[in-house]
Amino acid sequence: MTDYAALRRDLHRHPELGFEEHRTQAIVVEHLQRCGVDAIHTGLGQTGVVGIIKGALGPGERIGLRADMDCLPMTEENTFEHASCHAGKMHGCGHDGHTTMLLAAAEKLCQSRQFRGEVVLIFQPAEEGQGGASAMVEDGLLSRFPMKRAYALHNFPGIPAGHIHLRPGPMMASSDRFRIRVQGKGGHGAMPHLAVDPVLVAAHIVVALQSLVSRAQNPIRPAVVSCTIVKAGEATNVIPDHAVLEGTYRAFDPADRARIGEQMAVLASHTAQAFGAEAKVALNQDAHIGYPAVINDPAATEVALAAAHAVAEGVRADADPVPGSEDFSFIAERVPSCYVLLGNDRGSEQDQYFLHHPRYDFNDAIIPVGVAYFCELVKRELGH
Repeated sequence: MTDYAALRRDLHRHPELGFEEHRTQAIVVEHLQRCGVDAIHTGLGQTGVVGIIKGALGPGERIGLRADMDCLPMTEENTFEHASCHAGKMHGCGHDGHTTMLLAAAEKLCQSRQFRGEVVLIFQPAEEGQGGASAMVEDGLLSRFPMKRAYALHNFPGIPAGHIHLRPGPMMASSDRFRIRVQGKGGHGAMPHLAVDPVLVAAHIVVALQSLVSRAQNPIRPAVVSCTIVKAGEATNVIPDHAVLEGTYRAFDPADRARIGEQMAVLASHTAQAFGAEAKVALNQDAHIGYPAVINDPAATEVALAAAHAVAEGVRADADPVPGSEDFSFIAERVPSCYVLLGNDRGSEQDQYFLHHPRYDFNDAIIPVGVAYFCELVKRELGH
């Protein structure tokens, strides 16, 4: 039996960014070959891997189990032995743990095969903002391997280790980035009447953007608009000719997501016009792919809930939706799916470090729970 904690720590020590997971891909392929999966497919989403395990009980339906593989572009501050050996790259979101759990589940499923049909193991690249799931779908993931349902999990600090939280309906928010360029007229800082100040216009736009949530949004459906970058000018006595605003907006309802994007363009343009300036809005530029919301299918959630009760120390079936985003949504849009949170807390000082913190680390103690959960899903979906 593989030492999966050691494997996870090896992956943590050698993190790879999205679409660059070549070492990780090789480890996944080697492990799947050693386990005896029936087929291995590479080239989906560049560095993605798909493994197929056939049940011993005959033909049947097919379900998908997904894990992400990429790291974050950040420098780790941990000093333990398995800390990242690559500056500017860190497994700060636990994808090393997700990959490990699915590999361990693959070994157990290959050993037993007490199910009908097939299990599709999806090792996905580039979850962190680059839309690796979308790339795999575009390369034929769902057309080549049609699935009855698909499942994924994410470790989550703040939830006790071994506990599983889930809910039907919206689980993770959509995510989109915006960039607003405000074009004014430059001039002397002491003579603003001869200029059109884009900084003033941008400030009004920042405030006005909040009306998209506070006044245009149904108050029982959460949404967020955050302007996080403001750029303008380089000298204290010069009014610049333009300013740039950037930020993100999140929603749990697809209609709200579409409305915010459309109204943002109108609001920014009209606000700028009121001051004699011009504003143009661009969404999801620079290779960023907007992520839809992850919406859990009710029937898939019932299966996941039963599996969670069978293997987890604690289960919460009415979890709060998470305003973060996840590109598993590109699969969940097309296949009935369920996405759950697996508690990562240790009961120690380490728990204060959330996902994407430079001192975060995945809790190896939850590996068996994730493995058991994946295997229980297969049992409940295909084991009859």
